[in-house]
Amino acid sequence: MPPKFKFTRDEITSAALDLTRRAGPGGLTARALAEELGCSVKPIFGLFKNMEEVQGAVLSAAQDLYLSYLAEDMAAGKYPPYKASGMGYIRFAREEKELFKLLFMCDRKGQPPEPGREMEAILPLIMKNTGLSRERAERFHLELWIFVHGIASMIATSYLDWEMETVSEVLTDAYMGLKSRFCEEAGK
Repeated sequence: MPPKFKFTRDEITSAALDLTRRAGPGGLTARALAEELGCSVKPIFGLFKNMEEVQGAVLSAAQDLYLSYLAEDMAAGKYPPYKASGMGYIRFAREEKELFKLLFMCDRKGQPPEPGREMEAILPLIMKNTGLSRERAERFHLELWIFVHGIASMIATSYLDWEMETVSEVLTDAYMGLKSRFCEEAGK
C-alpha cells in the first residue's frame, strides 16, 4: 500500500506560494518548503516529481491570483475597464511584489512574445474606445503597457511609492496622449 501523506498537492502549492511571497522565487527550495510545512521533503516529493513541478504549480497559482486582480478591478467599476486592467496590474505589483517579479520580471529569452489571455478581452475595448483597427489597437496597447509595466516594476522594487490616485492620474495622461496621437494618425 502506498504511503499516505498528510498534505495535499494544493496545500503544498499554497505553502510554496506563501514562501515565494516572503522569500522570492529564489527562496523556494525543497528544504525551505519542508520547513514551511513542518515536515521532511518526503511528503513534497511523494506528491511532486521534483522542484520544477512545484515551481510550475506556484507559477500557475500566481498567474491565477494575478488574473483575479484584473477581474476584480475590472468588475469593481471604479475605472473604465481598460484602465482597470492597468490599475489591477499595478495593484498586484504593489500588494504581491515577489509574485509580480516571478511572473513579470524574469528572463524571457527564448519565449516568443504572445498576447496573454487578458489581451483578447482588452483589444476589443481599445478598438471600441478609439476606433482603431485591431493591428493599431495592438500597437496602442503595447505602447501603453510598456508605461504601465514601468510603473508596476518601479513599485514592485520600491523605487516608487505612489498612491493609487496618483497612478490613476498618470495613466489617464498617458492614455489620452497616446489616444490623441493614434487617432490623429488614423485621421479620426
